[in-house]
Amino acid sequence: MIAERKVLKVHYGLSDIVLSKLEGYDSINYKVCSPTNSFVLKVYPFSDELFALLEGEEKVLTKLRKANGIEVPFTILNSNGTPYTIIDNSLYRLLPFLEGKFISEVEHSTEILESFGKALALMDKSLLGLYDAALHGKEIQWDLKYFKKNKRFLEEIDNPMDRSLVHYFFLHFDENIYPIQDTFRKSIIHNDANDWNVLTQNGRVSGIIDFGDMCSSWLINELAVGLTYMLMGKEEPLKVAAVIIQTYHSYYPLLVHEIDALYYLIAARLSTSVCNSAHAKKQKPNSEYITISEKPAWDLLRKWIQINPILAKDTLRAACSFEKTQKQDLEKQLVQRKRNFSGALSMSYSHPIQMSRSAFQYMYDTNGNTFLDAYNNIMQVGHCHPKVVEAGQRTLARLNTNTRYLYDEFLSYSEKLLAKLPPSLNKVFFVNSGSAATDLAIRMAKAHTKKKKIMVLEHGYHGNTQNGIDISHYKYNHKGGSGKANNIVEAPLPKVFESGFKNENDAAAHFVKETFSRITENEGEIAAFIAEPIVGCGGQVPLPRNYLNKIYPKIRAQGGICISDEVQVGFGRLGAFFWGYEMYDVVPDMVILGKPMGNGHPIGAVVTTTEISDSFDNGMEFFSSFGGNPVSCAIGEAVLDVIETENLQEQARLVGKYLKDELKTLVKNYQEVADVRGEGLFLGVELLDQHRAPGTKLANILKNRLRDNHILVSTDGPYDNVLKIKPPLYFNRQNVNQLINEMDLILGETLKI
Repeated sequence: MIAERKVLKVHYGLSDIVLSKLEGYDSINYKVCSPTNSFVLKVYPFSDELFALLEGEEKVLTKLRKANGIEVPFTILNSNGTPYTIIDNSLYRLLPFLEGKFISEVEHSTEILESFGKALALMDKSLLGLYDAALHGKEIQWDLKYFKKNKRFLEEIDNPMDRSLVHYFFLHFDENIYPIQDTFRKSIIHNDANDWNVLTQNGRVSGIIDFGDMCSSWLINELAVGLTYMLMGKEEPLKVAAVIIQTYHSYYPLLVHEIDALYYLIAARLSTSVCNSAHAKKQKPNSEYITISEKPAWDLLRKWIQINPILAKDTLRAACSFEKTQKQDLEKQLVQRKRNFSGALSMSYSHPIQMSRSAFQYMYDTNGNTFLDAYNNIMQVGHCHPKVVEAGQRTLARLNTNTRYLYDEFLSYSEKLLAKLPPSLNKVFFVNSGSAATDLAIRMAKAHTKKKKIMVLEHGYHGNTQNGIDISHYKYNHKGGSGKANNIVEAPLPKVFESGFKNENDAAAHFVKETFSRITENEGEIAAFIAEPIVGCGGQVPLPRNYLNKIYPKIRAQGGICISDEVQVGFGRLGAFFWGYEMYDVVPDMVILGKPMGNGHPIGAVVTTTEISDSFDNGMEFFSSFGGNPVSCAIGEAVLDVIETENLQEQARLVGKYLKDELKTLVKNYQEVADVRGEGLFLGVELLDQHRAPGTKLANILKNRLRDNHILVSTDGPYDNVLKIKPPLYFNRQNVNQLINEMDLILGETLKI
């Protein structure tokens, strides 16, 4: 600090001082304490660009000092009567140290919040129309107008799930902000009204310091930045935002589309903060200043994703007395749906939900509600995962064709997918859905074995094609079904719970014997045995551990093949197992894939052996117009990459175990909660009444009451008395607690315990 002391003595007449270092981004800062006053000395590396920007800052400070409102620093002239001292390519600037408590150090009362809104409004209003060439040309990553500049720091965020959360907001900034950027009013703004730059005295905002991030930007960014820091640590951030916005609007009126943009602008500022913190930590790992707001920023960002953007718009519009966003009339939509579609197309819940958006484990309806999604298992890596979305967008913009051509996506994805399977399963056929995969699998099985019969499990479901319906007991044996076809061999569902046997081994032995008898009755005629490792429509029923390892050899011995339907359970959902058949120490001859394979994009596959594949190559070409197209393959590969890089299989294992354990506490507390079963994040909760009859009514109450409390689950099983819980793999312990607490509350109220 020798050079700094010399400058202060020679050029500012300050010799009897105490000098202490302050941290900063673009300058080296010192607090200077003399016997009579305190100052801030800022030291910059000199450049012509910097000099021009400081001149612009001086122009702004001069304008603000003449305006009513808040106190701002001013540059103290040196002994030569100039505002800057330039020595050895360093520029020195002395400012008064403004007194007061930082707004981070005082209680955020309504009066403080209103004062904050007023201060920002008066500052922005006084700068209206001010022009400075250097400030207008300034480009920094802290200006939300240049939010994309921060994307280069995205990979420096250590936690991959956190990284994807930020990535999501980059994606939605592109969708919601950049298309309307030309409609925003522009002005010079302070651009950094964070809680360590705002001073208070006597219960009100008294001053604003540090104009280093000042720039010419969208006017609404001033409010977005200020709100971001004032909302950190708040239980109800929208209520806090409404107070500030209402006051700002009363002094400097906002436009409705500026209000509507705030949800994504605040998310962008939070994302900017955590991206820069991640980058700065690599440069200065021990800097407390750099990371001081990192934890509250992450906390708010995680809370922000749970807020429906429509709720944010309507809450903030109301603060300015603007009309709420227009909603689609539910009854009109239901009438239109009935007019255009068959009643065979069912809807969930007694009160249908009008959905508008979604993110990871959350879905947003048109009324501003956020739903915790605990059963849409198709969205394996989370709704609208940015890597999956961008993979589809990027590829669709470049190429979409069919498998009669060569292209990288087809080959790359097949390699990565097959690497997840045992060596014997080495040939893949891409189609458009799990149902199409089932249809193809049955066709291939019959072609390979020259047999006609298919062995199925009771209550199994394998797709909506005619072949799929024919082999789905859940469909052909229920209302509207045509009954079992002659070529179908039924085996009893090997359900251990309520089987009457003392343990799983005894139950397995019984069901193996029963199934053997069916095989024997049709000896030499069964082309394939198909089963889900956990039978979903049967009520999330896991097979006994010693079942498939007995049935598979028996099927093969009479000339058939074994098919594992992994459409619902595959791709890491089971936590400890990537594929369901791995639970039973067997390797099938064929697997059927779909649903989570494309995270909502229509893609499916059959994976089988070389032997079966060769027998299918009999001169009749197999071709799917869309199966294996570049877009589908790019999306499928992105899903695999996300599962691996974000360690979502382990997430499913850990959170699934916690969820299962918590559900078992309900078994202890309520006799009607009879059984909890499944693996990872594929769980079923069977409900029985006090007489051990199916608790269909209670299951329906739970499903719909949870829906009313903004949690999505569904019911299944032959009696529709099993809650099915199959959330996106982003589901976390906090989500588990929310689900369990609501279930406990509803059960207690319903059962009067």
